[in-house]
Amino acid sequence: MSDLPALPVTFRPGRTRAVLITAAVAIFVVITAVALLLEQLSPAEQLSFVVTAALLAGVLLLLARPKVVADESGVTVVNLTRRRRLDWAEILRVNLRPGDPWAFLDLSDGTSLPALGIQPGIAKQRAIADARTLRALAEARSTARPGTHQG
Repeated sequence: MSDLPALPVTFRPGRTRAVLITAAVAIFVVITAVALLLEQLSPAEQLSFVVTAALLAGVLLLLARPKVVADESGVTVVNLTRRRRLDWAEILRVNLRPGDPWAFLDLSDGTSLPALGIQPGIAKQRAIADARTLRALAEARSTARPGTHQG
């Protein structure tokens, strides 16, 4: 298929990620500034504000982490706290159905793996295009496809 992208290619929810990273930085800066400007707070209380700001920012940065990286030998799915490496032959199908919060990869071991790096949140058309591209790559690169059937 000639319209496939050159590998490696990374799929991630760009707009969502930008919003999350911006919010993380803003929250950390504002809460830290407030803590340092409130003179009636003790150093321990100021520190607790800064630690709280860091925790909130950390959660937002964790939410910005998901991505799917496709390369010559397979796909790496990075979700919130886990990373999983798959060979192309392990991916039987890429699904992004209406109403799904993110794409799902149907795997050869009978399980389904959520791929949070492709999510329709605030960029639905981009997610649909990314899911189609990953599906086309998987179909073009998979060598173990005993029979294709629509479920």
